[in-house]
Amino acid sequence: MTTKARVSPPDNPTGNIIRDSNLGLVPETLESYMALNRAVWEDGPLSAAEVEMARLRNARKVNCVFCKSVRYDLAIEAGLTEDKVSQINDQHPSSTLNSREKLILAYTDQYLGDPGAISDSLKNQLLATFTPQELVHLSIAVAVFNGFSRCAVALGGMPDELPIMQISIPQ
Repeated sequence: MTTKARVSPPDNPTGNIIRDSNLGLVPETLESYMALNRAVWEDGPLSAAEVEMARLRNARKVNCVFCKSVRYDLAIEAGLTEDKVSQINDQHPSSTLNSREKLILAYTDQYLGDPGAISDSLKNQLLATFTPQELVHLSIAVAVFNGFSRCAVALGGMPDELPIMQISIPQ
């Protein structure tokens, strides 16, 4: 991870953590992303805690320091605890997470690694546990999170670590 920014953030801070990042240099694009991000969190069939688990698994796989440090308030309100967050690691199959949560993480890993090679076993477990709408929502969520966390990592400028911080979905 490089702490040297490849692109500097805007000169005029707004007080919004995302708009004040280097993504704020393209407000016309960022506004559409912000609307999509809000829809992923608020309008899909998965709970915010489930969405957050997929987002945090993606953050760990991509190694986005900012993404790993953030906890969205909606997810905490929906029951996500730091105990569960601590289990979003490579040992999650043997964790105390419930089977649905483990499947979210397994699907996220598969999506990030080789989305076209889902085993029959994983496919059957997913179809037995999630509705088609939930699987589509999960796929869109992981795509959005992965795209923007990779963008943040590629643009650089993050410290090696950040404290855990709770934020709201930016308006």
